[in-house]
Amino acid sequence: MAESDKVFAGSIPKFYDTLMVPLIFEAYATDMAELVAASSPGSVLETAAGSGVVTRALAPKLGAGARYVVTDLNQPMLDYAATRQGPDGRIEWRQADALALPFEDASFDVVCCQFGAMFFPDRVAGYAEARRVLRPGGRFVFSVWDRIEENAFADDVTNAVATVFPHDPPRFLARTPHGYHDTALIREDLGRAGFTSIGIETREKLSRAPSARDVATAYCQGTPLRNEIETRDATLLQLATERATEAIASRHGKEGPVAGKIQAHVIVAAG
Repeated sequence: MAESDKVFAGSIPKFYDTLMVPLIFEAYATDMAELVAASSPGSVLETAAGSGVVTRALAPKLGAGARYVVTDLNQPMLDYAATRQGPDGRIEWRQADALALPFEDASFDVVCCQFGAMFFPDRVAGYAEARRVLRPGGRFVFSVWDRIEENAFADDVTNAVATVFPHDPPRFLARTPHGYHDTALIREDLGRAGFTSIGIETREKLSRAPSARDVATAYCQGTPLRNEIETRDATLLQLATERATEAIASRHGKEGPVAGKIQAHVIVAAG
């Protein structure tokens, strides 16, 4: 993973939340909230919370006396997430590295992480930290994207942007968000971290957007793909967005709303 893959700053948080979240994250956040709330946990830790889409879905489902600690490595994303959440005394916002959690052993009933594990530089260490802070009988609930070929828009955007930089194509989407999809490896990593009960479900959904341009803007300007494009040539960001728009329009509809398949693995680990 390139260092720029972890940088969500500048205008990225706003584009991410207003465009990427409704495009691909909201539907899975609803699933995550239901899974986490199912056991009526008294304390929940969320890692890699991003712009807070899971937080907004989960908070209403937790009990009045619940403790909900929401963390992210990127302070700009966490700051943005806090502005999107109404006043709630149960929620504590805290910058934290999922690989070195600043919490005592056996502090939480559930640890959850939506589409964050792919960014961990050492996933076994991250999983071991989640297990460390879980109480006996606690659950680690997280999700990762399936391979990029199973996610239509991400694949279209990656191929389109590559035409702008044919000698050095930006591969952020394939390399990181969609780079950790092997379920056998996920099970192995969780086992190495000490988890003994591991359930993995692959869930397909439909991603929708008002237009092809919205999709292209979301991926090219609302994710670290933007960093990769601008590092190569900042003047070509708009051209890359246009190429992505054209590719999506040609495959999913030139006018009006567009829809494409998305697919992810949802994991519940315990023990």
